[in-house]
Amino acid sequence: MIEQYTAPVPVHMRTGDLGRRLTARRTRLGLTREETAARAGMATSYLRHLEEHPEAAPNADTLLRLAGALQTTVVELTGGNAERPPGQGRAVRGAGLDRLDAEECWTLLGTHAVGRIAVPTVEGPSIVPVNYSVVDGCIVFRTEPHATPARAAGRRVAFEVDRIDEAFSRGWSVLVRGTARAVTDPDGVRRLAERACGEPWAGGQRLLWVRIDAAGISGRRITV
Repeated sequence: MIEQYTAPVPVHMRTGDLGRRLTARRTRLGLTREETAARAGMATSYLRHLEEHPEAAPNADTLLRLAGALQTTVVELTGGNAERPPGQGRAVRGAGLDRLDAEECWTLLGTHAVGRIAVPTVEGPSIVPVNYSVVDGCIVFRTEPHATPARAAGRRVAFEVDRIDEAFSRGWSVLVRGTARAVTDPDGVRRLAERACGEPWAGGQRLLWVRIDAAGISGRRITV
């Protein structure tokens, strides 16, 4: 059942983010704009307007219908929980925890682009987020030579990715353990630059490539 949210839409809602959230959510569900509009009972042209115009300000009823069509909540669509740690929703009655096999884990890793790497440092273990890609069965990311993620090179590390669906109290996590290595040979750098997806969100000149050769991978999924 879709969680219903009936409180008034906050006046400080960042409508520019709404379009990005709408697009990202329907893309994740594999829905076209036409299919989403039909589910929400609105014109496709209006949904396009909401997705492409930051100044769009739909009313509460429209947001409720969009949330239902996209199997989420108004809070999720409007970014009301953007600063709230995930997992504060209620547990679903009868939920279970299933182990994922290696193939499922790698498939899930390939659907995301942000993970967390646990790096041993002089000060103690540090866990930092990085933009990553899966290339040739390895986790790869770019960083600055003196940044915390660069300290992973030459060490055994842990890398974790998860997905939390607050609306349905479901989620999964994948953990990779292995050895991180700096990629410095020109051919290797060129290959990663050609095959890795996306740019680091933090921007800047992040010229050091790091590769994690997986020694073990495991994952779990909350199911209902």
